[in-house]
Amino acid sequence: MAKVTKKVKRIKIDADKCNGCRGCEIICSAYHATPRYSTINPARSRIRVITNRLEDIWLPVFAGEYTAAECLGRDVYVIDGKEYDECGFCRAVCPSRDLFKDPDSGLPLKCDMCEGEEIPQCVQWCLNDVLVYEEREEEVDEEFEITMAEAGVDSLINQYGLDKVADMVARRRKDR
Repeated sequence: MAKVTKKVKRIKIDADKCNGCRGCEIICSAYHATPRYSTINPARSRIRVITNRLEDIWLPVFAGEYTAAECLGRDVYVIDGKEYDECGFCRAVCPSRDLFKDPDSGLPLKCDMCEGEEIPQCVQWCLNDVLVYEEREEEVDEEFEITMAEAGVDSLINQYGLDKVADMVARRRKDR
């Protein structure tokens, strides 16, 4: 496989600076509203501030990939003498919680770094520099990009099976 140079984008989080203002959630939900900036609904935000108000803990977490299965571990982390369960740090959208699911459709949400913008909105609007945008270039194996047509065919195969889809394609080919 050939190597290509790819721009890797990430948002670094300095949770020690977070005061729980939730401005990142508000701007994210407004940016992703249809039409853009028409409504604010933090339930549609791709970033959530996980809180433990009694212990003054604020942790911004971004929506990650969807996973069809719940995690197997329920580990507990101890940081500065305080206990945290791993779900608090998890970015995945999974069946065991409603975090990062669209409130109307139930479809999973994923951070897209405000695609099309130079810098993600949450980073621009963060007043305490909790969120820092970083870009770097690295060499990676060339990825095989799945087209929408291929994704659609994969979906049909998953739903109906390869034989039925192949039969349908053969019938369509005869009709043309």
